[in-house]
Amino acid sequence: MSTSEIRTGLQLRSLVKGSGELELSLVNAAVPEPLADEVIIRVEATPINPSDLGLLFAAADPNTATASGKGAGTVLTARIPEEATWGIKARLDQSMLVGNEGAGIVVAAGSAAPAAALLGKTVATFGGGMYVQYHATQASRCVVLPPGTSPAEGAAIFINPMTALSMVDVMRREGHTALVHTAAASSLGQMLNRICLADNIGLVNIVRSRAQLELLRGMGAAHVCDSSATTFQQDLTEALQSTGATLAFDAIGGGTLASQILTGMESAINRSAKGYSRYGSATHKQVYLYGTLDTGPTVLKRNFGLAFGVGGWLLTQYLAKIGPAATAALQARVLAELKTTFACRYTREISLAEALQPELVALYSRRSTGGKYLINPARPMDASPDATVRPEPPLLS
Repeated sequence: MSTSEIRTGLQLRSLVKGSGELELSLVNAAVPEPLADEVIIRVEATPINPSDLGLLFAAADPNTATASGKGAGTVLTARIPEEATWGIKARLDQSMLVGNEGAGIVVAAGSAAPAAALLGKTVATFGGGMYVQYHATQASRCVVLPPGTSPAEGAAIFINPMTALSMVDVMRREGHTALVHTAAASSLGQMLNRICLADNIGLVNIVRSRAQLELLRGMGAAHVCDSSATTFQQDLTEALQSTGATLAFDAIGGGTLASQILTGMESAINRSAKGYSRYGSATHKQVYLYGTLDTGPTVLKRNFGLAFGVGGWLLTQYLAKIGPAATAALQARVLAELKTTFACRYTREISLAEALQPELVALYSRRSTGGKYLINPARPMDASPDATVRPEPPLLS
């Protein structure tokens, strides 16, 4: 198939207007002819990750969204509070593509051998702009999925699996022996739990409810601490002493949780200390903030000595740091265990148009456990006869 046969495809776009209004819509865009080293993927599966929601909704509250039109002509709008617009000024009046990762079938390819070899293959890719019917990308950014793997099974092989594996990689490279992970009942947290069980790594899982605690224990997790329990700090310190964990990855970001983890680490270390130091233990304790489930300030109560670090952590920056060979080794494990360790389960598959329905937006935008949604851009949208696709605005690539 050539792009002359495809011609156009729908794209989901996110636009923040200068008036302070968020607009999500579907536009009909021309499918470009692939360059020599490029391919065109018919996207059949692309997950809605927490990292996608930030770009999709900017600073708007998804629960305030309203929609007009039907099918491919659906337009969703939401107001952005004036006090929240300062952080998104750089994207005002720019139509942006959304979707970090996805999978589908290569339906057109450039003349270069690496691209031509992918024609007809089921591949996964990443890098943005996946909430579309047809996605153009370099052949080098594609991963051929193992035989018998569907696009849905391979759509999420980058963000969660590579993040979980990279956390373990950080632990080993920085000389730690065990891990702490917050928001641990998430899809990512469940993946990390499976990795640590398989690799015999101590893992302290921090969750926010008794139900989440029971969920992870049912999956074999040995150390699960409920931050809503009155005994949380004591439970955390016991788990830290048992595992010896001195490295944490925190998806919450705001509040005092990072401080509580550092305090627990220091307390666990001091239980076996042979002497007193007014500077605290000499063992380095590290917390990496990699999420912002709590957008408030990160509060540190300095009762854990001076041998500590708190910093930000981002997957793409880490992979660039360790280089292509190490990254390829991590990816190879993901592919080898795609249907076991790194299997991703979805609550529901929806079309591009359904992704703009307020009742579904309220569901997939919730920060909940086990509520992951999958967009299938090839899914029929049941557009009404009078619904029209919106004209294509200028694109920010």
